[in-house]
Amino acid sequence: MTTDTKELVFLIDDDEAVRDSLGLLLEQAALRVSAFASAEEFLSGFPDVPATCAVVDLMMPGMSGLELQEEMERLGIAMPVIFLTGHGDIPTSVKAIKAGAVDFLTKPVKRSELLDAIELARQEGERMREHAKRSHTAQERVATLTARERDVMDLAIGGLANKEIARRLNISHRTVEIHKARILRKTGIRSVVELARIVADATEDAPARRG
Repeated sequence: MTTDTKELVFLIDDDEAVRDSLGLLLEQAALRVSAFASAEEFLSGFPDVPATCAVVDLMMPGMSGLELQEEMERLGIAMPVIFLTGHGDIPTSVKAIKAGAVDFLTKPVKRSELLDAIELARQEGERMREHAKRSHTAQERVATLTARERDVMDLAIGGLANKEIARRLNISHRTVEIHKARILRKTGIRSVVELARIVADATEDAPARRG
């Protein structure tokens, strides 16, 4: 059995003619396409497989493109989104981009514009996967800390000096130093600044996302 190694793009648009024309365009660019006639159809039949991005019509009967983007976020479907619309306007495009869309293209979209947007989505997808991997590793590291080590860590990344941490926790200055040394060893880091980044990664994306 052979495996199709072409990158997969989800296409969600209620216009069959658009799905057909864009599907052909993407296939000619050596991409696989999985097309859906509505946001609801996409969500109900969502194949949990790696995909480069979702190309989504903004205005559809039922759930709109922006509502689909919000639902994907809620469900933990981490995937770059490119919006297509025949009714583009600046406020809507700004809202879409702020919500995490890679691009906002007006129909009829040019081949070069769409393929450029998909390339940006590919890069964004790599960043998202790397962030998810880093976040998972951070969660595992932080989970190894004891309750007291967590207390010391929280105060340390809050900018408190060892003496103030000792006073807050009613422990000795030396005990704080021991706890911090253990924290650095368990998390595999070298500084409080890096520790703060790890903690941010550990809390930002839990639970893990799909996509």
